[in-house]
Amino acid sequence: MTAHESSRPVGAAGSDVESRLAELGLAVPEVVPPVAAYQPVVVADGVVYTAGQLPLIQGELPLTGKVGAEVTEEQAVELARQCALNCLAALKHAVGDLDRIARIAKVGGFVASDPGFFGQPKVLNGASELFGHAFGDLGAHARSAVGVAALPLNAPVEVDVIAHVA
Repeated sequence: MTAHESSRPVGAAGSDVESRLAELGLAVPEVVPPVAAYQPVVVADGVVYTAGQLPLIQGELPLTGKVGAEVTEEQAVELARQCALNCLAALKHAVGDLDRIARIAKVGGFVASDPGFFGQPKVLNGASELFGHAFGDLGAHARSAVGVAALPLNAPVEVDVIAHVA
């Protein structure tokens, strides 16, 4: 049995993915309600698409502003990790059990950046490393790390995911 297989029936309490997150002291939060006219997640033909997830914690942004100005690179890495947790919440909402995710295929990341900030890839490593820990080899993905002038609610980071369902 590999690290991604389980003798536990799909949907049984305590997914392997969530157990690996618990090793980091993390838990999958409740899905973040949309802040505009969209769905947090859509499943089509075995592919799951999350909406862009902000680093909301219990409905609040812990920090706002541009990375490289009001927000440090280190803080932004942690915010990207929170975005990834919110993506996992959306995935879980869509498929019921994160162990049903067969592959994290693509991660898109947006960093509200001060004009002199060029560390967007490092910021997005906060999300990428979380997916790698949670899913192992199945969490290795293609990625975009884009610097932008502004994000919704003045968030410093936003992350979205495309995943395949087993």
